Amino acid sequence: MTGGLLRRDILAALPLSTAPSLAAAKDTTMKSRPINPTDSSYAQAMEVSDFKRLVFVSGQVPADAQDKVPQTFREQARLAWSNVAAQLAEAGLGLTSIVKVTIFLSDRKYRRENYEVRHEVLGGHSPALTIIICGIYDEAWLLEIEAVAAG
Repeated sequence: MTGGLLRRDILAALPLSTAPSLAAAKDTTMKSRPINPTDSSYAQAMEVSDFKRLVFVSGQVPADAQDKVPQTFREQARLAWSNVAAQLAEAGLGLTSIVKVTIFLSDRKYRRENYEVRHEVLGGHSPALTIIICGIYDEAWLLEIEAVAAG
């Protein structure tokens, strides 16, 4: 249990299709400016000022509270993003507080689907982004997402 809520309680309360609404929890004192944003939901750099704290989100994997892993990449990506959102919510932040994301993909064939889900979740928010193609700790996981947020 963390902060009075179990991860599964947060996930159960938030259908994956509503995860982007967590962006509304943005702390308004922080200012961020994407530098050379792209139309692919990321920027070449992100300038952050007037923030009070940083939150480093460890790699979030596509497993639910019962350690069940969805079969498809899209489902896994949505679940991993929901897990990121849940960690940020515990810190009182939302998805638009993210200033840097690193996504680890198990295979480059998931690049397009990764982009589509990331764009679905982040919309017009464009944090700095790195995508790494690599072997992942559990072979069932097709991706892992870590983030840095400022608030």
